[in-house]
Amino acid sequence: MSLLDVYPRFDIELESGEGCWLTDEKGQRYLDMYGGHAVISIGHSHTRYIDRITKQLNQLGFYSNSVQLPIQTEYANKLIKVSGCSDYGLFMCNSGAEANENALKLASFVTGRRKILSFDGAFHGRTSLAVDATDNDNITAPVNFSGNIIRTPFNHIDALWENMNHEVAAVIVEGIQGISGINVPYTDFMNEIRKVCDHFGSLMIVDEVQSGFGRSGEFFAFQYHDIHPDIISMGKGMGNGFPVGGILVANKHKVHSGMLGSTFGGNPLACAAGLAVLEVIDSKKLTSNAKELGSRLMEELSELEMVTDVRGQGLMIGIDFEIEASVIRNALLKKHHIFTGSATNKNTLRLLPPLNIGIEQIDLFLNSLTQVVANEKISIN
Repeated sequence: MSLLDVYPRFDIELESGEGCWLTDEKGQRYLDMYGGHAVISIGHSHTRYIDRITKQLNQLGFYSNSVQLPIQTEYANKLIKVSGCSDYGLFMCNSGAEANENALKLASFVTGRRKILSFDGAFHGRTSLAVDATDNDNITAPVNFSGNIIRTPFNHIDALWENMNHEVAAVIVEGIQGISGINVPYTDFMNEIRKVCDHFGSLMIVDEVQSGFGRSGEFFAFQYHDIHPDIISMGKGMGNGFPVGGILVANKHKVHSGMLGSTFGGNPLACAAGLAVLEVIDSKKLTSNAKELGSRLMEELSELEMVTDVRGQGLMIGIDFEIEASVIRNALLKKHHIFTGSATNKNTLRLLPPLNIGIEQIDLFLNSLTQVVANEKISIN
C-alpha cells in the first residue's frame, strides 16, 4: 500500500525540531519561517508543551464528552483570560475547517436561513460547506456546490451592501486572508460588516484559524478593529501541532444540547496542548513579540530590491516580488535552508514563523533573502 499522491512535497525528511529550527535525517538544520502553515505558534518541541501533554497522557488520554472533563473548563477559563473574550462560550473540535463548519451551521440554526456571504480570495477549509465558501473551485467537488454561497469583493463596502439580503444567515470573513496572499481587511470594511449584519439580522463570523492566537500582534486580528463578532473560529496555532479547533460564540446566542457535537473535540490531550500554548503565549508575551518583530521585518522587507509590496500584521506577512515567488522560495530552501510559504498569487511569498522567533533569526532571514534577490536580479539582467 502507498500513500495517495495528493501533496506536492520537497525531497526533505525532517527528524526533529526545536524552537524555530528543524533538522533533517542528514543533520542539516533549517530555519522555519513558515511554521507548517502557521500551526507552530510557540516553537517546535517546547518543554512546556511536551510536559503538559506527557503528564496528561499518563493520567487520561481520552474519554468522550458524555462525562465531565474538568480540563475543558480549565482551558476555557485560560482562553478567556488570555484572549480578552469574556462574553463568549467555547465549543471545541479538531481543526479549522471543522470550526468553520460548526460556525456556519450554528448561524443557520440561529437565523433559520440558508445563505452565506463570503469574499473573493477567501479560504475557510476543505470540508463540505467550508470549501464552498472558499474561493477556489479547483478544490471544490461537484457535491460541495450548495448554491447557498454569495461571493462578493473583499474590502469593497458598496458591493457588501449590494449583495446582502434577509436570506443571509452569516457573513464569514478572515481576520487576515492567508492563502490568497496575506490581505488585511480595512477597519472601515470590518465595521461595515458588523453594521450590515446588524441591519439584516445576520451573524458575523470572523475566521481566525490562521490569524488568531497572537499571530497578528493581537490575540485575534479582529481586535485591531474594535468590533464584536457573533462567532470566532479557531485552529492551527491553537494546538502548536496537536489537532485542535474551536469556535467562540457570543453569549447572546443560545446553544441547546445536541445542536453541536464532536467525538474527539475537547479531549484531554487537546486541552493539555492548548493550555501549554496559552500559558507560553501569556508568560513569554509572544503576541507583543509578534507585533514588534513583525513591524521591523515588514519595514526592512519593503526596502529590498524586486519587492513590489509588503502586507500583513504581526508575524503574518506577504511579500510580492517582480518575479514568481517560487524562484525565491526554492533558492531560500535549497541554498540557505529556510522554509517559507507560497500563496495563490504566484508572486507572493508568505511568512508565518513561530511566534517565539528572535531578532537573530529575523536578521538571518533578511540577509539570506537579500542575497537571493541580488542573485536573481543579476541573472535577469
